[in-house]
Amino acid sequence: MGETGGDVNSNLILPSSTGDPDLDLALCQWLRWDKNPKTKAQIETLLQNGKNKELRERLCCRMSFGTAGLRSAMGAGFSRINDLTIIQTTQGMYHYLERSFPDLKKKGLVIGYDTRGQVTSNSSSVRFAKLTAAVLLSKGVPVHLFSRYVPTPFVPYAVHKLRAVAGVMVTASHNRKEDNGYKVYWANGAQITSPHDKEILKSIEQHAEPWDQSWQENLPDSSPLARDPLQEISRSYMEDLESLCFHRHLNTKTPLKFVHTSFHGVGHDYVQAAFKVFGFSPPFPVPEQKDPDPDFSTVKCPNPEEGECVLALSLRLAEKEGARVVVATDPDADRLAVAELQDMGRWKVFTGNELAALLGWWMFYCWNKSCSDRSDVSDVYMLATTVSSNILHSIASKEGFNYEETLPGFKWIGNRVKSLLDEGKTVVFAFEESIGFMCGTSVLDKDGVSAAVVVAEMAAFLDSNSVTLEQQLEKIYETYGYHISKTSYFLCYDPVTIRRIFEHLRNYNGPKRYPEFCGPYGILHVRDVTTGYDSSQLNKKSVLPVSKSSQMVTFTFQNGCIATLRTSGTEPKIKYYAEMCGTPGRGEKSFLEEELKKVIDALVENFLEPSRNGLICRCV
Repeated sequence: MGETGGDVNSNLILPSSTGDPDLDLALCQWLRWDKNPKTKAQIETLLQNGKNKELRERLCCRMSFGTAGLRSAMGAGFSRINDLTIIQTTQGMYHYLERSFPDLKKKGLVIGYDTRGQVTSNSSSVRFAKLTAAVLLSKGVPVHLFSRYVPTPFVPYAVHKLRAVAGVMVTASHNRKEDNGYKVYWANGAQITSPHDKEILKSIEQHAEPWDQSWQENLPDSSPLARDPLQEISRSYMEDLESLCFHRHLNTKTPLKFVHTSFHGVGHDYVQAAFKVFGFSPPFPVPEQKDPDPDFSTVKCPNPEEGECVLALSLRLAEKEGARVVVATDPDADRLAVAELQDMGRWKVFTGNELAALLGWWMFYCWNKSCSDRSDVSDVYMLATTVSSNILHSIASKEGFNYEETLPGFKWIGNRVKSLLDEGKTVVFAFEESIGFMCGTSVLDKDGVSAAVVVAEMAAFLDSNSVTLEQQLEKIYETYGYHISKTSYFLCYDPVTIRRIFEHLRNYNGPKRYPEFCGPYGILHVRDVTTGYDSSQLNKKSVLPVSKSSQMVTFTFQNGCIATLRTSGTEPKIKYYAEMCGTPGRGEKSFLEEELKKVIDALVENFLEPSRNGLICRCV
């Protein structure tokens, strides 16, 4: 069975035949290799109950590398996250790293983890992290294994600081509680991109049978090759964080109060420490969400991007304590949501694009004030993903710094930022619209901890001038042009339906003919990075890299709207992103909002066709 790989002992006694040779072979491998009693029992129970369809789904395909690693539900099977698949993945990683780095056994790997877990399969992030370490230690590879849960940004930071060849973070970020993941960073401190992902996957399939030593979960506790970098990295991270603090004297005396929620994840202690570094009084923690809870018991989904409905406890606490600003880190603390209390008791929850407008303005303002030579602006860069707002582009056009866009995902941003740094350039800010922000370059990934305290300092500075965050956002749009955007999604659990939707767009008016209209709206250009097509280019080839592993089509409309349809790399979603950009100094906000709504309605009705395709509307 090619998907699971590995040689099979010809003398092995197969279980009762299911009538499917591939499934029989996969069953044989699983029952022979898995040493976790709970996941082994799950497969045996399915077999006894004749659940062949579910067995095929679990055993006859392997997880592929998506957003810089693996993400799936915890439980038994080669298509899920469990002890065996974690071991197989790490064995594949080991063989690929051994080929790639002659000094692997000198430099080693960094391993971190969040606080996820599942009793029914005896799964947890810390257990997976220890098994990852055991595989590497059994082959003489040093590991820097954190002794405690850490924010995801600590892993890429540690890879760079400790000069390791790679890093692994066991996390599923903001996904549902059933999920877990295995995120991989390269020696440059950025998430892996192609060809590393494909080569690691190939290596996993070539070395699928687990070594006996790989199951030694407690090996990290006794091996001389294992060390705990927690204190060193925590101290160093906070020291480097000071470089983003420009107004400590204001922070120490601000009357502003803040609330922080860590969404049952890892963020509490680290955000508290970051606020201390900046001179703030500690933010009020949401007591029900302060401590890790793998069941995420107070929210329907642990994703602060969903807005006010999942921030209810934070907002109520803020009202009780007289706090005007709420900062919310997702469970692995790499993303940040922000809310601000407005007049009449209304809460404004900023979108990722709105926060980026504020942070982009702020980071450039601080760089400009601290830089003695204004001519250096030609070497300053900001970046965003192509589905994010163009607000940084507009600011850059007026202020003279450089702006670049990348494919969606911080793996593309991180690697491009590293290239710019190697060229001697200065990168002050980067973001993706899904509330992922990179302030400075200590971490080549999104970082909710640093973003939280930078937002706090910005709010304190503005408050000292009697300006709120929302008022400053309005000033930014008045100066650089209104950028009205909307992002949402539909759930779709059927890959065949997703493919059909996007293939229909590629053959809309006949074979290989994209749509020229969406309802009444004329389409000026189409870019399809899945196939590498871009009608706006003379050679019709996309400037952005081709990304065949995901679906993404962008439409530029004749009225100026830019809209993208794409699939999520980590969840069963079809996302849409749309933006209308105005002219600086012109008050056209209401017109842009109305026009954007009409285009989105047409986009959904004509291109996604939710009723016909059985799509489930976003609902929290």
